[in-house]
Amino acid sequence: MKILFVLEHFYPYIGGAEKLFYVLTTNLVKQGFEVVVVTTHFDKKLAKEEVHKGVKIVRVNCYNRYAFTFLSIPKVLKNAKGCDVIHTTTYNAALPAMMVGLTLRKPVYITFHEVWGKLWKTLPFTSFIERNAFYLFEKFLLHLPFHKFIAVSNFTKLKLIEHGIPAKKVERIYNGIDYDVFRKNQHTPPEVFTYTYFGRLGISKGLDLLLPAAAKFKINYPNSKLKLIIPKQPKGMYDRMMQLISTYDLEEYIEMLHNLSREQLYDELLHSSCAVIPSYSEGFCFAAAETVALKVPIISSDLGALKEVVSGMHIKMNSQSVDGLYTSLKEAYHMKWTKTPIQYYHLKDSISQYTDIYKRLTPANLKKGK
Repeated sequence: MKILFVLEHFYPYIGGAEKLFYVLTTNLVKQGFEVVVVTTHFDKKLAKEEVHKGVKIVRVNCYNRYAFTFLSIPKVLKNAKGCDVIHTTTYNAALPAMMVGLTLRKPVYITFHEVWGKLWKTLPFTSFIERNAFYLFEKFLLHLPFHKFIAVSNFTKLKLIEHGIPAKKVERIYNGIDYDVFRKNQHTPPEVFTYTYFGRLGISKGLDLLLPAAAKFKINYPNSKLKLIIPKQPKGMYDRMMQLISTYDLEEYIEMLHNLSREQLYDELLHSSCAVIPSYSEGFCFAAAETVALKVPIISSDLGALKEVVSGMHIKMNSQSVDGLYTSLKEAYHMKWTKTPIQYYHLKDSISQYTDIYKRLTPANLKKGK
C-alpha cells in the first residue's frame, strides 16, 4: 500500500505535528508501506528530494506555508496518482490534499490536532484581519468531505463533533511515545531554580504570559532562571520574542538554546527544575507527554488536552494570566507539587490504530462506509 502525506512542515522541522508524522511515516515504512511526503522547502539547505529512513520526501519550492496551499498542487497531483490514500493535516496542507483527492477520486484522511473555533479571535500576536481569516478558514476545512477526521485526543474529538462532524467519521488516535528512550534518564534539578519552555513559537503557546511573568518572578526570586529552547523560525515570531525579552529586560535572566538534538533537549530538561506549558489550548502536546516520561515536573495551564496528558508531578495555573503563571512559579519554587499516576501513550498503540485505518481502505470496506 502506498500512502501520500501532504504536510506543511516535515523533518527536520520542530513541532508536535511534525514529530507525529515523522514517527508515523518511518514506522509505516518498517511495516512495508510505501510512503511519500510532500512538504515545504522551509530550509534551502535541504535537498529538494531525498529518501530518509525509507520515506521519500518531496519539497515544494516555497518556504511559506500559506504559499504551499497553492504551489504544492502540481507536486501533490504527480505523487498522488499511484497512491492508495492521501493523509493530510491542519491547516494549509489540507486544501491541496482535498482538491487532488477529489480530482483523482482518492480517499483523503485529515489529522486534526486542534479545533480552536472562537479562540482564534482572542489569541495574541495576530491582527484583527488575521484572527478572523484563520477562524473562517478553519470553519471552511470542517466542511470539506474528508473520509476520516482523526483526532489526537478526546478533547479534539469532542471539539470536532461539537463543530458538526458526524461522530462516525471521527476517530481518536493519541500521539504515541516510545518510552524505551526514557528508561535510563534521571531528573537532576539544578541549584538555581530553572524553569524551561521548549517547543515551537506558536500564537497559542502562552509566550505572551511567560515573559512578563518571568520579569516579575526575576525581581522577587533572583535565584532563578528561565531557559528557552526554541527555533529561530518563523522569523517574524522569533523577532517578536527577542523584542519582548528586551522590553522586559530579560537578556541576562534567560538562557536561550536552539537546534538541539533530541538527546540534548532531554538532557536540558533533566537538568531543569520544571517545564512550563502555559498554552491557551493543546490538541495533545508532545512537550507535556515527553516531560512526563522524563519525570520532570510541569507547570501547566490545564487547558485543552493538557487535562489528559499532564500527569505525575505538576501544578495547574489557577488562571490563564500573567498572575496565574507567576503564582504557579512561586508554588513550584517552594515545591508545592500535585502528584498523580502517570498516563502513558504508547507508540505501538498509535501505529497500530493508524495501520488499522489504512487497511480498511479496500473497495468493499469503503462501500460499507467504514
